[in-house]
This record gives sequence, structure tokens and C-alpha cells, in this order.
Amino acid sequence: MAMNIESTTFRAGEVIPEVMVFNGMGRTGENRSPQLRWGDVPEGTKSFAVVIHDPDAPTSGGFYHWVLFNIPGSTRELALGAGTAEIEKTGAIHGHSDFGSHEYGGPCPPPGPAHHYNLTLYALDVDRLPLDGTTTGAKLEFMMIAHTLAKAKITGLYGG
Repeated sequence: MAMNIESTTFRAGEVIPEVMVFNGMGRTGENRSPQLRWGDVPEGTKSFAVVIHDPDAPTSGGFYHWVLFNIPGSTRELALGAGTAEIEKTGAIHGHSDFGSHEYGGPCPPPGPAHHYNLTLYALDVDRLPLDGTTTGAKLEFMMIAHTLAKAKITGLYGG
């Protein structure tokens, strides 16, 4: 059975609620990371990483909204709003989002059609990746290649 992920905050393929939307740059959302719960974790999993990426952003490589790694392997859920510095007390590390911050940053697309926000959970075979808070989403994804045991993804939509 494949690893799975779900959220009580949003459902795959549906519109992301205002609780997750960025607060700033013309948006008035609550900027809270979604609640997440996962299961069917592969044997040998020692840590997790979560990335939210918008491939539709008008940049050459999309836009990273959340870069979180070194989540302890015993974790199976993140609470609504866990995407703040508080989660780092567990040993997890926030990388550098494309907002230039070290925490979750919600959807904030320009006017136009809805964007796809791909939330991917990675099960890793190492306790810790040798990275720090300067790590970008692209670097994290590169460094995880040799350590990924499984991935689970849910995609939400949000339009400008």
C-alpha cells in the first residue's frame, strides 16, 4: 500500500480556504499552514519533509510556499498552523520559502486563472538531512533524491 496524506483544512482538487491564504501583498487570508495527517508509512522511514510548490507562478521555477524538513519519523500529523517557528522545537527545520521567510507562506497568486498548490510529503531514510534554514525548496528536493522512500501528494487550487 502506498503512503497517503490527507487534510481536514482542504481537499485534493478543491479550492484552498482563506485560512491558508497569504496575508499581505493584497491578500487578507490567515496564512496558516494546513492540518495534515498521513499513514501507510514505509518501513525504514526515519524522517519526513513537506514542500508546497506552485508550478504555475510566473517565475522560471515556480514558487515554494513551504519548505519543512527533518520532521521526526514518529510524526504522523501536523496541526493547523504548525508552519511557524514553533515546530522547530521538535527538531524540524524550516527552509527558505520564496517569500524570503522561514515559515509557511500561503497562496498569493497574481490575477488570473487558479494556480495548483502541490503539497508533497516525503518519507526519508535518514534521521536528518545535513541542511539548515538557508535551504531552498529546490536544494531540499535535490538533496532528498537519494533518501526518498515514498511520496504522497495533495493539490489544492487558488485563483487570483
